[in-house]
Amino acid sequence: MMRRRRSQPTEMRQVVAQVLDDLGMEDAAKAHRLALCWKQAVGPEVAAHCEPVGLRGGVLEARVDSSVWSQQLQLRSPEILAALRRELGEEAPTALRFRVG
Repeated sequence: MMRRRRSQPTEMRQVVAQVLDDLGMEDAAKAHRLALCWKQAVGPEVAAHCEPVGLRGGVLEARVDSSVWSQQLQLRSPEILAALRRELGEEAPTALRFRVG
């Protein structure tokens, strides 16, 4: 009888991203990967007040909890985009849009 080799388990986030890619849902897969690294990229303070909600044509839409945070993050957009590029490489969004909600 042949012994079956055990492989390392795959993380669910990798499985979800691969399934979305396989289904032709590249934007959804990118949004999923972006959500996974959001807190690390923007820091815990920003993440506590702002969360990504959608990705359309390279534009990340994010929901913020106040107009003050929306204005502050709009001013910090270049810094946030650079941090996302470090995390995601070419998959990073090219622009940000904030909305209060």
